[in-house]
Amino acid sequence: MKFSQLAVYIHQIDKTHSRLEITRLLSELYLKLNKEEIDKAIYLMQGRVAPLFDPVEFGMAEKSVIKAAISAMQIEPSLFKTKYQEVGDLGKTVEFFKKQYYSFEETDLDITVVFEQLKRLSKAFGNGSQTVKQGILSLLIRQLDAVSCCYLVRIPLGILRLGFSDMTVLDALSWMLTGDKKLRGEIEHAYHVLPDLGKIGKTIKEHGIIGIKTIKPRIFTPIIMMRAERLSSGEEIVKQIGRCAIEPKYDGFRLQAHFDRKLNQVKLYSRNLEEVSLMFPDIVEGIKKQICGDKIIIEGEAVGFDPKTGKNLPFQETVQRKRKYGIEEKSKTVPLKFFVFELLYADDTSYLPVVSEKRRKKLENLINKNNVNDTLIIAPQQILEDGKRIELCFDQAIGEGLEGILAKKLDGIYQPGARAWNWIKFKRSYSSKVNDTIDCLVMGYDFGKGKRTSFGIGAFLAGVYDEKNEQYLTVAKIGTGLTDEEWKKLKVKSEKLKVKSKPDQYIVDKMMECDVWLQPKIVVEIRADEITHSPVHTAKVALRFPRLERFRDDKIVTEITTISELGSIINNQIIK
Repeated sequence: MKFSQLAVYIHQIDKTHSRLEITRLLSELYLKLNKEEIDKAIYLMQGRVAPLFDPVEFGMAEKSVIKAAISAMQIEPSLFKTKYQEVGDLGKTVEFFKKQYYSFEETDLDITVVFEQLKRLSKAFGNGSQTVKQGILSLLIRQLDAVSCCYLVRIPLGILRLGFSDMTVLDALSWMLTGDKKLRGEIEHAYHVLPDLGKIGKTIKEHGIIGIKTIKPRIFTPIIMMRAERLSSGEEIVKQIGRCAIEPKYDGFRLQAHFDRKLNQVKLYSRNLEEVSLMFPDIVEGIKKQICGDKIIIEGEAVGFDPKTGKNLPFQETVQRKRKYGIEEKSKTVPLKFFVFELLYADDTSYLPVVSEKRRKKLENLINKNNVNDTLIIAPQQILEDGKRIELCFDQAIGEGLEGILAKKLDGIYQPGARAWNWIKFKRSYSSKVNDTIDCLVMGYDFGKGKRTSFGIGAFLAGVYDEKNEQYLTVAKIGTGLTDEEWKKLKVKSEKLKVKSKPDQYIVDKMMECDVWLQPKIVVEIRADEITHSPVHTAKVALRFPRLERFRDDKIVTEITTISELGSIINNQIIK
């Protein structure tokens, strides 16, 4: 397929607000693509040349892209900048001038050619790399038609923003095969093990639905992490899963570690699939020293500790380790312990379908336990079937400064991406107050007044996830409880996420409309005193006295609190 044909589909999707119509357009496109093109088209429509967990960046700022466009079409810089200020959209500005510019180099390039050129652009680094990047982009602008150029220049800037989620892609792949969404569940299961939309699409294109049934864990491809349900008493836990394994719930960075002994390589992934290996060199070295096995995928929680007392540090201190600079110095002042609690893969065997008891036994045999200075520690576990004893474990965990406890079903399997009853978080409710925190999406914000004029934000709109309809519903507009630094941090995070209009998946009452809307990217942890009924919030409830607990950069938006979870919290709350 030619890139110009892909651009026509991108243009149609860009102008479409109906999720069903976007699904139909994507499935129509996928049918027309061949097996060598479909993965590349899927990546390009994500604004990338690699899956999301692969840290490939284009490394081009807006000024650099403008220089490439000006050079390609030989435009007077002042003329281009004036038009850009008038239009307010770099892609549309390039399209405008491209329609007036004739190039003898213009040709109808294949998708694969454009993809490889953009991939080459992303790999250019070092002295003179910006010149190389501008040269590649400039040549593509001269070769492609006006509409293609509009979307081309948005890709290296990360602003393609077509407004559909990974789940819509999975729906479209099912639609491609059957004309409906009935295969979505099977495809999603494979995607949770292999969260690479390009490879999933190519596998289905080549082998049909049978192809994804053979998908299993791969070293250095992160698996979407399993989630837990929650209950508020030991008795409820025993009633739900019976005799179970109780483990401490640590308050740190949840990490998935991939180790290949032959390559002597370790890669660490966060909950949002970001590779964070460079941030945690002490854990990387600990894995190399303590793991006995050739190819391993394990999960655990990285927690800071005080070398003098040996006690765990609170999250506010552990979070200092999440940084890009000064890593070695900070690793000395805030060293980490990695509490390992799950085995997902070992030496060519997937442990995802293996029951919890057997996964645990294998895990214990894979980690060398030498001395108190070990970085890797297997999370302690005890088997209980008495509700009162489970609650005593919870009290002990809280007394030791931990987040709580986790109950694991002994014959439960590991279900990537799922929130299931194989794991249960113990969250006690004491009174009308909400003791649990709620993970919310920042949907947009209002401009600041008074002192906050300098921040540019006066309040932000927070929402939860409606899994059934894949929509975000509002629960709070928060204008207090943030420090000056937190307001500034939120503004910085928001800069590249602004969109011209409210995203279609945001369901918002007119009274809660925002001055600025954002893409669904920023996750925050919110604490509130109560949850009350609300006529103006679309979740039908509101958080009373909400305040920011922390930013959750480690979570993806589909991991925020769901409507069903919120209902569970309300049931455990005594509403006055």
